[in-house]
Amino acid sequence: MMTGYATVGDAVRAMKLGAYDYLEKPFDPDAAALTVARAAERRRLRDEAASLRRELEGIHSFHNLVGKSERMRDVYRLLEQAAGLDITVLLGGETGTGKELAARAIHFHSSRKERRFVPVNCGALPPDLVESELFGHARGAFTGAVSAKAGLFEEAEGGTLFLDEIGELPLATQVKLNRVLQEKESRRVGDNAPVKVDVRVIAATHRNLRSEIQSGRFREDLFYRVNVFPILLPPLRERPEDVPLLAAHLLEKHARAMRREISEFEPEALRLLTSYAWPGNVRELENAVERAVAIASGPTILARDLPPELAIPASLLPPGPVLASMPYRKVVEQAQDKVSREYLVALLTEFHGNVTKAAARAGVERESLHRLLKKHGLRSDEFKGGD
Repeated sequence: MMTGYATVGDAVRAMKLGAYDYLEKPFDPDAAALTVARAAERRRLRDEAASLRRELEGIHSFHNLVGKSERMRDVYRLLEQAAGLDITVLLGGETGTGKELAARAIHFHSSRKERRFVPVNCGALPPDLVESELFGHARGAFTGAVSAKAGLFEEAEGGTLFLDEIGELPLATQVKLNRVLQEKESRRVGDNAPVKVDVRVIAATHRNLRSEIQSGRFREDLFYRVNVFPILLPPLRERPEDVPLLAAHLLEKHARAMRREISEFEPEALRLLTSYAWPGNVRELENAVERAVAIASGPTILARDLPPELAIPASLLPPGPVLASMPYRKVVEQAQDKVSREYLVALLTEFHGNVTKAAARAGVERESLHRLLKKHGLRSDEFKGGD
């Protein structure tokens, strides 16, 4: 605003109406240019902040949980319902299915979206400090507590606290957590004064908590306190029709992050992606796509750019429930052993047990082939026969 009759009252009214500053005539042109530059910079920063907020809302939208399968459409509906209800939610599902992403989506579509989303991995908290981390502690509560500290419940005030892997909490902490959820107030370790907390809790676990209750590792009262609105995220092997969509989404994401001009998968690469069982779920798929983007030599992801375990036929893998209970490395090693044995059987059958010819075809030394045969319990004379 420019005026020749400036008063304090005029300046205050101009600011309230949206003016950044005011210039009183006569003014110095350099000072005026500096004021305008500052106003432009302020506008730029405001526009960037608005753009960032729109981007964040997009990142945490339900539809960032990519998928068009019926299973995922059911999940979307439940997440939307949960976002509109200020109640405790329990997210279940195998490791890597996107439980934290789902929790963030609920928060950013809820009435608490302007306040903090505080995630914590309960399994990563040291057992002797877990209560201090969650509920805070008073000064002198234990050795090393040189000052009072607010817990994560207090940090999440007005917002959402995401308790990932809640089944990993010690039983003593489960008792205190149940009380906090019931009373809506927390007590710092070493302090008897309660602190009122207004926090929405979203919990997640890959465990079957009902089985954990039976085995005495999870409290039944806490289970009913957190299992108000349960949502189960399906494993990737149960929605294979979503793999191409997810792979394309992840390809775009990582190609942009690495500034690489890669836009598609060759048909064989896509076939491998869709036929693999994905024991590590979406997290493993993302790792495979990110690796492929990093090592690809052209604008297309080729089959050779993908991890070698993807070439293992699904028929050689254990059934789904067994597969999900096994460590990733063991699954790959077992499948590779099965593939190796089948290859050796086919090779020796082709050459009627002639190890020299079989080794030449396989491209290995004769001694190496003998070691492989011994490892897999095969004898060359079992395959000898007339042509």
